Amino acid sequence: MNRAARFSLPAVPAVLLSIGSVQGGAAIAKGLFPLLGAAGTTSLRIGLSALVLLVAVRPRLGRLRPAQWRAVVPYGLALGLMNFLFYCALARVPLGLAVPLEFVGPLGLAVAGSRRWADAGWAGLAAAGIALIAPWHGRGPDPLGLALALAAGGCWAGYIVLGRRTAAVLPGPQAVAIGMLFAALPVLPFGVASGSLRALTPHLLGLGALLALFSSVLPFSLEMRALRTLPTRTFSILMSLEPVAAALSGWWLLHERLLGSQWLAVGLIVAASAGATLTQGRPRPAPG
Repeated sequence: MNRAARFSLPAVPAVLLSIGSVQGGAAIAKGLFPLLGAAGTTSLRIGLSALVLLVAVRPRLGRLRPAQWRAVVPYGLALGLMNFLFYCALARVPLGLAVPLEFVGPLGLAVAGSRRWADAGWAGLAAAGIALIAPWHGRGPDPLGLALALAAGGCWAGYIVLGRRTAAVLPGPQAVAIGMLFAALPVLPFGVASGSLRALTPHLLGLGALLALFSSVLPFSLEMRALRTLPTRTFSILMSLEPVAAALSGWWLLHERLLGSQWLAVGLIVAASAGATLTQGRPRPAPG
């Protein structure tokens, strides 16, 4: 047994570490919003992530076939828009609410078109969670922030569909590296227009590098390693814990407090996501 194999991280801890890494990255991102705004922070993260992945993977762009370009370009655009909308939501609502609402997108994709009572039940459970979060009578979280989180979830569902098509014609690491390059296209114009990127300093670039590491590079590496040995259903169930991790991360790192009803909403959406996974065994690619 070589040294790398001896010290490789087991699959389940790798997934849990990936979840923690993503939420830690979200906390870093929220700390950058007052300085760079959501558009500037998204541009910095995606730009640095694309640079790291392109150097690490070294995809041969000149050898891509037309069918591969037709698959990977919309995949990358969906990835960029998903991240941009999520950060715009995160600038307005707590992390512990933005992530559960974003999960509604993949969950809706999992039960879409199904006629089984069980799937209708999971959808109803998620709807109850959304109802508990909704700002009835003008009180509660920012309505635009909640809508942006749901829109990010819709992009996540599109990203999953497009990701499956891309994976069929292009190896995974190349797809993510090239996709991240095109993910910058819908985001950079907003980042440039905001003027925040002109205020970049070595300190902010360092924080941006940490953001790219924790939000994209490290989770991608850990999840790719875990998926080599972990059944897809087990992986999806573990990833369903992400809204809980987001709420705990927001409480611990950002001092965001959720109401009891909001914690219940998080629990309902987690239960719906895990339940849909158990009954369907749906694969759930991770966001970039």
